[in-house]
Amino acid sequence: MDAASFLQLDLPPLLAALLAGATCGLLGSLLVLRRESLVADALSHAVLPGIVLGFALTGLRAGLPMLGGALVAALLAVAAIGMVQRWARLEAGAATGAVFTVFFAVGLLGLEVSGARSVDLDLDCVLFGQLETLVWPQATGWGSLVDPAALAALPRQLGLMAVVAAVSAVAVAVCWRPLKLLCFDAGYAAVLGLPVRALETGLALLVAAAAVAAFESVGSILVVALLVCPAAAMRLLTDRFGTQVLGGAALGAGLAALGYGLAGPLPAALGSALSVNAAGMIGTLGGVAVALAALLGRHRAAAG
Repeated sequence: MDAASFLQLDLPPLLAALLAGATCGLLGSLLVLRRESLVADALSHAVLPGIVLGFALTGLRAGLPMLGGALVAALLAVAAIGMVQRWARLEAGAATGAVFTVFFAVGLLGLEVSGARSVDLDLDCVLFGQLETLVWPQATGWGSLVDPAALAALPRQLGLMAVVAAVSAVAVAVCWRPLKLLCFDAGYAAVLGLPVRALETGLALLVAAAAVAAFESVGSILVVALLVCPAAAMRLLTDRFGTQVLGGAALGAGLAALGYGLAGPLPAALGSALSVNAAGMIGTLGGVAVALAALLGRHRAAAG
């Protein structure tokens, strides 16, 4: 494969996978440490009505309207979970499951009645993503990487994901110590005067932003896998906060790159004439990573 073909066909989906994996791995570690992994599933599904609303109001499949709608939906979902817990006296897991199921169902209905299917925002896109469809036809060689005109023609999904990844990284870095306290003892953090509610809301919004930024490219199923699997694997291997959070981001990016790279060659090596969905391969590797981490964790515990 020459440089132009790589830049046109492989670089955009590879970058999308890396950004999604790193961002979800980073934020997912905070959720795993707070024992709120189900929130990742809830928010990644609950943002769907907001995405559809953003399209319905603008008629455009553009990043900012959909991101704005998703953030509104995430705030409503977080508020609804709290109300269900208080009014129905359900434990957090049951309340979260009930709310995200309703939100996702509303979003699916919205897809059918809003005209979103006419612009390819359909169920396949929502569930499985369209990673392989991200292409950069304007790339002609390595010089395109420094050509402003060519860079302006990169898939819009990359720009949105890059912004969300940067904002997430900066937010975690700036709030490192408060987030550490929040993850291990929210009650103590509140006693110290930290804005626990604001930190929790901010984390939920970052997760929602990461979910919607990755939604169209990798789909809701892989968003959940990337939010949970790298973080869960690291939790089985380390007890250090820094290693957990940064390692989750690194493992997420690594699994995304490896999964995309193996989607074609691995089936060919097994005798298949067809490649597999890259998002499915990445999700499968996420499960394998958790299984291997469990085995290594047990071996380490036995050796210790």
